[in-house]
Amino acid sequence: MQKNTTPCYYGDYLQLDKILTAQAPESEKYGQEAHDETLFIVVHQVYELWFKQILHELKAVLAVFAEPAVKDQQLTGVVHKLKRVISIQQLLNQQISVMETMTPQDFMSFRDYLVPASGFQSVQFKMLEIGLGLKSEYRIDFDKNSFYSRLNDKDRQFLQALETEPSLFELVQNWLERMPFLQFGDFSFWQMYQDATSQMLDEDESTVRAIEQIAEHERELQLKEIDNTRAKFAALLDDEKYQQLQQQGSFRLSQRAMLSALFITLYQEEPVFNLPFQVLTCLTEIDENLTIWRYKHAMMVQRMLGTKIGTGGSSGHDYLKRTTEKNRIFTDLFHMATFLLPKAGLPELPEQVRKQLGFYLSGH
Repeated sequence: MQKNTTPCYYGDYLQLDKILTAQAPESEKYGQEAHDETLFIVVHQVYELWFKQILHELKAVLAVFAEPAVKDQQLTGVVHKLKRVISIQQLLNQQISVMETMTPQDFMSFRDYLVPASGFQSVQFKMLEIGLGLKSEYRIDFDKNSFYSRLNDKDRQFLQALETEPSLFELVQNWLERMPFLQFGDFSFWQMYQDATSQMLDEDESTVRAIEQIAEHERELQLKEIDNTRAKFAALLDDEKYQQLQQQGSFRLSQRAMLSALFITLYQEEPVFNLPFQVLTCLTEIDENLTIWRYKHAMMVQRMLGTKIGTGGSSGHDYLKRTTEKNRIFTDLFHMATFLLPKAGLPELPEQVRKQLGFYLSGH
């Protein structure tokens, strides 16, 4: 049933008169327009439109996790929005192939007209990074020094204020820390977990020692790796050792949040953990897609520029490659696999604990 009282016209609704006249090639100002500059502009404008939609979804997700308690019904909406973000990211990653239809010489025909503009000045992309949890302190050194230097005062002040607000990483960490059943009465899951992991590693060690068709130096390497894994498991459950690794950058999540995330992952098939596990999986995929985007962007820049510096003054491909490796957010969720046990080796949860599982309980 029609609800509007004024007719809605397609072009007016989408404001196509603004969108389709918003491509103004710089090369045209200095003579003949470079043909591929229109493509360059359109691709980046589309990026910014999708960034806007991602930020729209992220804002709604942040609002949910900012609440004192997060209910299962809310997690359904969170997962839906995060999966939409993932779909958009996949589209953005595919979009790079459209840009790569432009040859390096096509790009050179207008590149020098764009100095000093660069992706450094995408405020929305910086908003996205900050909102997810990649604040200045976690960036590579070049970013720490130059993250704000290429922006005007208005954009710089806006983003600096945004850095003081809780990110998705921080809010999810708080949510995980509220998990109320890591210790429940006389039940200690982590003692059971420690016993199970010790048994698993003992079996691995026995297997390595029993192999006859292996060089002795290879056996020693495998045994050393098992010892390193033992140390990681021990640090996970030891407050002091965990804090040391946190200070060294091995972990970013707090110990309690990390243990909660591990508990959820280990028992993901429990009905109460289905949605929380989907949230953690979505966050992992978002970080992975962002890393893929950085990598594909770095490869494209190397293809277009070789070893030339970027228009924004960075070292071009070398800088982008380093951000791919270092500017990560939810790496702890990737490291989770280190601490997983096979399903057959999982400690059985007592029935009274199963009955109490739920994020609706107070965890303080």
